[in-house]
Amino acid sequence: MTFTGYKGAAKRLDDIDLPRIGATIGVGEDEIHAFMDVEASGAGFDAEGRVKMLFEPHIFWKELGPGKTRDLAASKGLAYEKWKPGAYPRESYTRLSAAMAINETAALRSASWGLGQIMGFNHVAAGYATPQDMVTDFAADEDNQLEAMIRFITAKGLAAAIRAHDWQKIETVYNGGGHGGAYAVKMAAAYDRWRKIKDTPWPQTAPQEPPKPETPPVTQNSAGRGIAAAVMAIAAAVAAVVAYFFGVK
Repeated sequence: MTFTGYKGAAKRLDDIDLPRIGATIGVGEDEIHAFMDVEASGAGFDAEGRVKMLFEPHIFWKELGPGKTRDLAASKGLAYEKWKPGAYPRESYTRLSAAMAINETAALRSASWGLGQIMGFNHVAAGYATPQDMVTDFAADEDNQLEAMIRFITAKGLAAAIRAHDWQKIETVYNGGGHGGAYAVKMAAAYDRWRKIKDTPWPQTAPQEPPKPETPPVTQNSAGRGIAAAVMAIAAAVAAVVAYFFGVK
């Protein structure tokens, strides 16, 4: 059966999700926005509601390994040994589908997915047993994509680098390097753009309890009435004692 888990409910993020999830590694929404913008142009789904994805033929080459299967993929233009700049079509799912027909798991491992464009072969670091599990979870909700990105960042030991805005280290570790600093420049620019925009407050202010009714102030008249009532009560008690001992009716 052909895998179609890349299309699901496609729920978008709520505004509060960014600062909420970013807070788990001590960063704000500006840093998270920078990742989303540079990696996925700010959206985890494409125009058809599928998980945003980029198939990488040079990774498929590695995943397949030597043999007739790789030769077949190469003959169809689905696998080649080295990365080629500008070799990506506008729509990547056609190539993914053809690659899955050759080897489903290797194809899913050879694509980057979602808001963080996490490679399928990094599914364990992102918190999933298989690339199929990761893609299916991503298809349900951008929130899932963002939380997986944070797990991946944590697994790679990058939380401190993000807090320090060490974009060069992030380029090297998160993106794999090889861009001569261009990725770091994009990250810095995206962060600078977002830090000038007012953030969603986090933590959210808890709803306030309704005010308790005020105790009526004690006035001179009310105090006098209280004293008179106390005196009458004492007098009644004394009368009861006298009646008991002396037989007064």
